[in-house]
Amino acid sequence: MEEILEILEKNSRATCEEIAVMLNKSVEEVRQAIKKYEDEGVILGYTSMINWEKTSKESVVALIEVKVTPQRGQGFDKVAERIYKFPEVKACYLMSGGFDLTVIVEGKTMKEVALFVAEKLSPLESVLSTSTHFVLKKYKDHGVVFEKDYKDDREAVIL
Repeated sequence: MEEILEILEKNSRATCEEIAVMLNKSVEEVRQAIKKYEDEGVILGYTSMINWEKTSKESVVALIEVKVTPQRGQGFDKVAERIYKFPEVKACYLMSGGFDLTVIVEGKTMKEVALFVAEKLSPLESVLSTSTHFVLKKYKDHGVVFEKDYKDDREAVIL
């Protein structure tokens, strides 16, 4: 019943009753399937998407490309584990291509993120190099469009 997972991924607030109607299943079937997914670690949690730009909270998000030396016998896993345990790290992905790990970091200011990179991430013995990219504006995240009614306020220049 992967359809349940697809529904919950789009709307984690969907109730068992709503999902049962959508899938033509009993509420108890849906409830049992969700419980099984939670017990097996398929469903890891439920989150809300917040547009922080519409609040007073100051927040900066950065994507950091990290090149590392893999650990003998453990590959990239041990290095990634050391990195994702930092509280500033919101996500960590193993990548193919020109760098090894993508690390998503959140801080109050660009300086705070830069200090994290300089003082905590870069000094790790397996880290060879980093490249930090700051998120300037979110247009879409996790399938959710942030500004649906975008209008172009630029004026035409006639030469």
